[in-house]
Amino acid sequence: MRGGIMIKPEGELKVSFGYQCNSNRDSSCEDSDEYETLPELRRNSSFSCLSGAALSANATLANTNICNGLIGAEILPSWDSPNSFRRVPSSPTLSRSEGFLNAMEVQVAGGAAGEDRVQAVCSEEHGWLFCAIYDGFNGRDAADFLAGTLYETIVFYFNLLDWESSQESIKASSGLDLDGSLPYIEDDSNTINEERFLPQIYRDRDSNVDNVSKNTPCAKPKISTDSFRHGVLDSLQRALSQAENDFLYMVEQEMEDRPDLVSVGSCVLVVLLHGKDLYTLNLGDSRAVLATYGDGDFMNRSERLKAIQLTDSHTVDDEGERMRVLCDHPDDPMTIVAGRVKGKLKVTRAFGVGYLKKKKLNDALMGILQVRNLLSPPYVSTQPSLNVHRISKSDCFVVVGSDGLFDFFTNDEVVKLVHSYILSNPSGDPAKFLLEQLVVRAANCAGFSMEELMNIPAGRRRKYHDDVTVIVIILGTNQRTTKASTCV
Repeated sequence: MRGGIMIKPEGELKVSFGYQCNSNRDSSCEDSDEYETLPELRRNSSFSCLSGAALSANATLANTNICNGLIGAEILPSWDSPNSFRRVPSSPTLSRSEGFLNAMEVQVAGGAAGEDRVQAVCSEEHGWLFCAIYDGFNGRDAADFLAGTLYETIVFYFNLLDWESSQESIKASSGLDLDGSLPYIEDDSNTINEERFLPQIYRDRDSNVDNVSKNTPCAKPKISTDSFRHGVLDSLQRALSQAENDFLYMVEQEMEDRPDLVSVGSCVLVVLLHGKDLYTLNLGDSRAVLATYGDGDFMNRSERLKAIQLTDSHTVDDEGERMRVLCDHPDDPMTIVAGRVKGKLKVTRAFGVGYLKKKKLNDALMGILQVRNLLSPPYVSTQPSLNVHRISKSDCFVVVGSDGLFDFFTNDEVVKLVHSYILSNPSGDPAKFLLEQLVVRAANCAGFSMEELMNIPAGRRRKYHDDVTVIVIILGTNQRTTKASTCV
């Protein structure tokens, strides 16, 4: 990982990191003295470059050390600083050779911008990549908790995959899946919504979330590959559920002294690239957008480039989500008030926000902060959207961003900006470029110059834009042959 602090007058354009993993990199090229030269990745890696950047708008309090310091400086020193991008050996829980994400050493990057938290972990020896953006709201505690615990919780569940796979093989030999149903049958689509073959216990938890596609009778069963994908997404969901339970338990222990914790929450976006499979898990309105070449006889290849959103938007503005929430609470006429769930929250699925999930936690609040008539909680779901996309030669890059990015740009605009920048700046930092373009647009909308906007203190600047975190993953091993991004 390469990292640095970005342009920063009085503004908060803080976080920048990059990672180059091209196995054809010229060994004679010299890196800047302030960056560590990294060894090459194996040629089986499905990505060639990673860059990330973040822009702060919210003013946040110091780390809260909830639950007597369990979540605080003891856990977050490598995440809670904008320039703490460093190479670290993995902990014992991350280095089990029989595990899914087996690695003796990993590259780690992480940072904080306002209430956003970002982390990236990759293995040079095995060529996998884990990225996550935690977009906190009503405080930073939930995002801090996720940054400090979710990755290792996911790895813990991945380490159980071998045992579970052996059990699944026994079931598959009888023609049954783990839950007793027929095994998943792959269709012709390159993108597969894995919610349709999760174990029954997870599908029953929120049966109205997504329309489950039916298997085509003429398709051929793909038991081994799809069973493994099944296990990966099941592990991601189980880890998120574990993190949610642990966090709300901590909130219950601390809410007498800190009742504000019951309203703290976070959106969650996890992207895992393993081989040619790109897995996504999301709660809330952060997005992962794939840039891929479509079919056609266009003279210019860039005209064929299209944006495909790999994640769902869990907000009341989405008609499907709005109807799901209303159907879940038929006896509550005040389920959605003023375009928000119970008049409080725009997102319909999120981590934390216990006061919209448990009456006991809502009762900890006083006065106007308390939700009136909490008739049938939970009102905010922790059921994530899960997806796996098989990377093809047509796929170019993935942009992973918190919703602040998409307040100013459409998916198509994001893809076109990144694509044009990569073509003209093959060794540049596309994530940083995106944020610079966002600042320009936000300043124009507000009638300011870029410098005037960036000099507005965090907190007051939230009036003009949200916290924004962006990661750009360049797919393929031969698309970029120069250095990774560096700081300005």
